[in-house]
Amino acid sequence: MAAPRSPTRARERERSHAPAAGSDQVHYWTLATSQALDTVWRMAKGFVILAVSFLMAAVCYFRRLHLYSGHKLKWWIGYLQRKFKRNLSVEAEVDLLSYCAREWKGETPRTKLMRKAYEELFWRHHIKCVRQVKRDNYDALRSVLFQIFSQGISFPSWMKEKDIVKLPEKLLFSQGCNWIQQYSFGPEKYTGSNVFGKLRKCVELLKTQWTEFNGIRDYHKRGSMCNTLFSDAILEYKLYEALKFIMLYQVTEVYEQMKTKKVIPSLFRLLFSRETSSDPLSFMMNHLNSVGDTSGLEQIDMFILGYSLEVKIKVFRLFKFNSRDFEVCYPEEPLRDWPEISLLTENDRHYHIPVF
Repeated sequence: MAAPRSPTRARERERSHAPAAGSDQVHYWTLATSQALDTVWRMAKGFVILAVSFLMAAVCYFRRLHLYSGHKLKWWIGYLQRKFKRNLSVEAEVDLLSYCAREWKGETPRTKLMRKAYEELFWRHHIKCVRQVKRDNYDALRSVLFQIFSQGISFPSWMKEKDIVKLPEKLLFSQGCNWIQQYSFGPEKYTGSNVFGKLRKCVELLKTQWTEFNGIRDYHKRGSMCNTLFSDAILEYKLYEALKFIMLYQVTEVYEQMKTKKVIPSLFRLLFSRETSSDPLSFMMNHLNSVGDTSGLEQIDMFILGYSLEVKIKVFRLFKFNSRDFEVCYPEEPLRDWPEISLLTENDRHYHIPVF
């Protein structure tokens, strides 16, 4: 018969198994904690990667959106500026010598000549500023008309005696000038039976604007109105075509006088002595129709313009400095005490407005 187990031995065996059980529990909790931390890390890492990817995608998207919006905004700003900004064809006054220094740099003979010419204008002729005029084939007409309006110069005497709006029809019905249907409106090159209606509208606009400017006594108000008028290209061109027609009308009138053996101004004798302008039709076809399109006014045209508007046009020809042709007048001998306006040119093609 087996002897009964000693209680002391049983307690010793339980003590020997207790540390093993505790070690298993510690290992279990360590493993569980490690797995939990590993899971949390993987989740956090995935979240971070996802967040970074989302952030990078968002940055790329907003960068592209910024570039696209900036491009569109720039386009709209340019569009609105073009639409609402006054595109003045006669710019504001700038200091004469500063303009010269900006435009004529270097030490070439022509550059030195131009600088001396501008200094001559500044010191001897007391011209302190200049207004730049848009460079196109209307700029001579633009320079003259701007000063007529800004100075409030009145109508020529012959315009006060006639309704200039009816002059197109007068040339057709009274003087039989059917050839006027070949009149060309600058770059438009329009011809046809409706030319009289178009000319009438142009001349009517000239009469209306001239009357309005002449009736304003405040110099600054006239200047403000000039800035408005000379920023409207459509109205401008109609006015210049009206001036061209006024010149043509005067040439036709003087030609009729010459045919009846009347004394005519010498400048018209010179005009009719040329093969390309021996009569009003050839003058229109060979010279006037190209004005505003492929060419500007020639010197002989400047004489006719001054005569037609009854203004003395003084021109400082800077490229002729130190010669007798540096300062010329159109016409050279005005028939009456006509008002004077001044222009300056560097090449006889483009004109600017001097400010005394």
